[in-house]
Amino acid sequence: MRHGIVLSSRVRLARNYEDIPFDAAQRPEYAAMCVNRTTTALKSAKLGEGFDLLRLREMSEVSRTAMAESRLISRDLLRTPDTAAVLIRVDDALTIMMNEDDHLRIQAIRPELDLTGAAQACFQVDDALSRQAVFAFDEQLGYLTACPTNTGTGMRASLLMHLPMLTRGKQMGDVGQLVAKVGLNIRGVYGEGSEALGNIYQISNQVTLGRTEQELISAVTAVGVQLCDMETALRDKAMKDGRVALEDVVFRAWGTLLHARLMPLNEFYQHWSNIRLGAALGLLKLPLTLADALLDQVQDAHLRVYADEPLEGVQLDECRATRIRELIRLGGE
Repeated sequence: MRHGIVLSSRVRLARNYEDIPFDAAQRPEYAAMCVNRTTTALKSAKLGEGFDLLRLREMSEVSRTAMAESRLISRDLLRTPDTAAVLIRVDDALTIMMNEDDHLRIQAIRPELDLTGAAQACFQVDDALSRQAVFAFDEQLGYLTACPTNTGTGMRASLLMHLPMLTRGKQMGDVGQLVAKVGLNIRGVYGEGSEALGNIYQISNQVTLGRTEQELISAVTAVGVQLCDMETALRDKAMKDGRVALEDVVFRAWGTLLHARLMPLNEFYQHWSNIRLGAALGLLKLPLTLADALLDQVQDAHLRVYADEPLEGVQLDECRATRIRELIRLGGE
């Protein structure tokens, strides 16, 4: 059941070059130095061939936003489009964001519960860059970062989890207390300050100082497993004691997504959560991979890229409904 609860695992490393000011994003000459140094170092380490360099100023605003919707880059990176850039590996699994709050944010995303795999991908890049350049590091504090909460390992490990039954059972308050007791955070799908749209939550470590990378990965993984067990117990109970009511919720959502002609984003999240739950429980013949692809592909910026038009309002809602039907149909072929 665990595979139907954890959508993805992400590890992000914050790094800063020792000889470049921390506010490089605000100083074009240093920002350019950061991009050039990183690109050159990757090529020297023979890792550069698999990466494409994208400068945000050369991209349209809608294309940049679509990348943030897919979590390939952070929303914070969008604040500095004139100096920000990203190196992205062709399989979209690994990105190196440059000139956000820190000089570098090395990020890897893996499907389901695989923080170890995500961490290994990040460390491979980190090690390669470390052989070519010197990062800001203190023997007592560890890696120095723009935000004090990232100082130490500079690592954030997070799980993106779908927890509809815990939410319906009004247990997320207890979950928040459980997570906080072990030094973790629980946030919405896009991190700090975002909502838990579609009953999706992000579980991550709160501090990086005083704990090793492996300890952080183990802590986040352990809490993820515990939340999976709690969510699974509620799902099993609902299937046993309230299956008809659960099926009704799932199939009503499925029918709406199949036939609606207008679909506002907030309403989509509600229906999406129900059909993904149905897919995970085997009530719908819907692959979880397709359900998760829907989550990205019907976001506002993705729809504007798809339609190649500056859609707004009702046009956006109509396009979303059309795109949902199209993707479901293609997924069934």
